[in-house]
Amino acid sequence: MSTKQIHPAVSAKMTSFDPAAVVPPPHSSDEYMDLEQTHGAHNYHPLPIVIARARGAWVQDTQGKRYLDMLSSYSALNQGHRHPAIIAALKAQADRLTLTSRAFFNDQLGPFLAKLSALTGFEAALPMNTGAEAVETAIKAARKWAYTVKGVEAGRAEIITADGNFHGRTTTIVGFSGETQYRDGFGPFSPGFVSVPFGDARALEAAITPDTAAFLVEPIQAEGGILMPPVGYLKEVREMCTRNNVLLILDEIQTGLGRTGKMFAYEHHGIRPDGITLGKALGGGIFPVSAFLADRVIMDVFGPGDHGSTFGGNPLGAAVALASLAVIEDEKLCERAASLGADLMERIRAFDSPHVAEVRGAGLLVGVEIKESSGPARVFCEALMTKGILAKETHERVIRLAPPLTIDSEDLNWAIKRLREVLT
Repeated sequence: MSTKQIHPAVSAKMTSFDPAAVVPPPHSSDEYMDLEQTHGAHNYHPLPIVIARARGAWVQDTQGKRYLDMLSSYSALNQGHRHPAIIAALKAQADRLTLTSRAFFNDQLGPFLAKLSALTGFEAALPMNTGAEAVETAIKAARKWAYTVKGVEAGRAEIITADGNFHGRTTTIVGFSGETQYRDGFGPFSPGFVSVPFGDARALEAAITPDTAAFLVEPIQAEGGILMPPVGYLKEVREMCTRNNVLLILDEIQTGLGRTGKMFAYEHHGIRPDGITLGKALGGGIFPVSAFLADRVIMDVFGPGDHGSTFGGNPLGAAVALASLAVIEDEKLCERAASLGADLMERIRAFDSPHVAEVRGAGLLVGVEIKESSGPARVFCEALMTKGILAKETHERVIRLAPPLTIDSEDLNWAIKRLREVLT
C-alpha cells in the first residue's frame, strides 16, 4: 500500500517518523546490565555479557568483541542467528500480513500445517506460540481423549511424567516438576499427575492404571543435564503404552528439528509416538512458534471454542516456520549435527582433564559433566566466556554445548581448542 492511498493526516505522521528517535542512547555494558537489573524481574542469572549483534554461529557484544555461540538459545537457533532465508521470509510476510487471529483463515497457516504433517507423519497439528503452550495443549488433548475415547471416568484422568523433567514453567507444568525451586511458592498445583524415574520402564509399568491417559516424557532430558535414556527404554515404553491403551507423548521442543542428528530424537529408537510437542527452532530463532502434533483420533477431541490462542497460527509465524523447516532440510542440518556432534564428543572425551566426569549427548546436544571436586560448572562457563565461547551450565554440574547446526568445522575446531584449555 502506498502512502497515496492513506489518509493525508496519517501519511504525514508516517513520513515524519524517525526510527532513530526511539532507539535508546548508547550505554556501556555495565549500564545495560544495570538497566536490566533495576527494571526487570530477577528471574535469570545471565553471564555478564551484553550482546548487540549476531550472524550465523557468532555474536558480538556492545564493545565489538566476538563470541562463538555454543548455546543456541537452548536449541532455538538450530539454523543459526539471522539466517538470511528466514529473515527474508519474515520481511516479506511482514510487508503483507502479520495477524488475523483464528477468527479468519489466512494464506500461510494451511501450507505450514501441511508441511508439518508431511514432515512428521502426523495427521494434524495445533499451532501455538511457546513450548510451554504446546505442552499445555498436549495435556488438554490427552485428558479429553481419555474421557471421550478411552472411557475414563470424568475428572479421574492421570498423566505420568518423568522425574527430572523440564516441560516449561506454567503453574500446571511446574506442579509436576521434581525441581524444588520450580515449585517453591507457586502452589497449589493441579492434580492428576504421577511421576516415575526417568529411564525406568518397570516403574512406569507399575504406575499405569485404567485411569492413565498418557505418558509425557522427553527423549533426552536436556535441561535435566543432557540425560540419555537407557538403550531400549523408549522402545519398551512404546510397547507398554500400546498394550495399556496409554498415549505416548514426546516433548521434542529442545531435541527436535535436527538437534540430535535426526529430525526427531525418537527416530534414534525406531518408534513412533502418539503425539509430539515442537517449539524453539520451529521459529528459526526469530519468531515464537510451537505446535502439538497427533493423529486425528486424538486431535479431533478439540471442537470450536475448546482451545486457542490469539497469536497461535498467525501468518507471520507460519511464514517464518515454513522457511525455518526449509533451511533444516535444504542445508541437511540433521546430517551436519550427527557428524559434527560425534566429532565434538570424541575429542572432548580424549582430553586429559582432571575436571570432566562424563561427556554424553546426541548430535550437537552435548553435556560435559564436571566432577563435584572441581566446583560448579558455571565457573567453567565464565572461563570459556573470557576465551570467546558462550556456553551455559545446567543443573549446577553440567556444561551444555549446543551450537547452531550451521556451525562449520573450522569454528568447531576453534572452540574445541579453547575447551581443552579451560577443561585441562
